[in-house]
Amino acid sequence: MTETGPIQILRMACNKKTEWEKDEFLDSVYWIRQIIAIVFGVVWGVIKFKGIFGILIYVLLNLGIIFFYYSSYHEVDEEEYGGHGELAKEGLLTSFSLFLVFWIILYTLYMQSVVSVAV
Repeated sequence: MTETGPIQILRMACNKKTEWEKDEFLDSVYWIRQIIAIVFGVVWGVIKFKGIFGILIYVLLNLGIIFFYYSSYHEVDEEEYGGHGELAKEGLLTSFSLFLVFWIILYTLYMQSVVSVAV
């Protein structure tokens, strides 16, 4: 097994014909979740989503994108990687934390600029 970094894993993730080792595929799921978290955190902060609605939409989209990624894009047998549950939880809490950080920071910065303009 060769050591691969995040950039190499993401390059492999973009190629539908990649032959995966178990750890490499789980790493690709992890890093894709981190990208999803940053993108959605920025979007949620800019469009001013609030509360549980924003969290639920994020979780559903995150799970849906990852499900599409492994079932349709790469067409892997999820049982080889621990089943749907293992793939669903791979990096989920870490990406959720990253999502919250970006969402909160951007929402706060945006709201501060709105309040300072109003004053």
